[in-house]
Amino acid sequence: MRAAIGGNASAYRSLLQTLTPVLRGVARRNCARIGLDGSEAEDVVQEVLIALHLKRHTWDPDRPIGPWIMTITRNKLIDARRKRGRSTHVPIEEMNEVLSVDGSGDSVARFDINRMLERLGERQRDLLRSLSIEGCSVQETAQRLNMSEGAVRVALHRAIKGLASLYRESPQ
Repeated sequence: MRAAIGGNASAYRSLLQTLTPVLRGVARRNCARIGLDGSEAEDVVQEVLIALHLKRHTWDPDRPIGPWIMTITRNKLIDARRKRGRSTHVPIEEMNEVLSVDGSGDSVARFDINRMLERLGERQRDLLRSLSIEGCSVQETAQRLNMSEGAVRVALHRAIKGLASLYRESPQ
């Protein structure tokens, strides 16, 4: 780092190439420990490398570099955890089972579901009924509604958020 700060581009490149696998291992271990998905580790590594580049002038050459780098890494892991918040990742394919309504279920529950669905927009209502109640696939729903599969997934996510918001607002 001393040579890199002095303008030696080759030394800087070598430093980053040496640090990257170490940072990747630290990020993977700590992502699992703090409840982040392992796939988020690479994002953390990239954030650390950017921070090292932008803050390299703040490192005191009279002090060891390891603790300085690990502090930045820890802070970027904390930032990633905060960014994620309390939400959890559920694959869209599993939502069909979560939202499915059994036809033999309670008529009051069915009434509540229909009442909540009626408060959504027509497209969101059609989408949720198709995927959740009728049990159609994303592909079938996309074809029927003349949408791409990606657009169906995005619209489903938005419809679920809208439904959740309506549910929270309704008196229990």
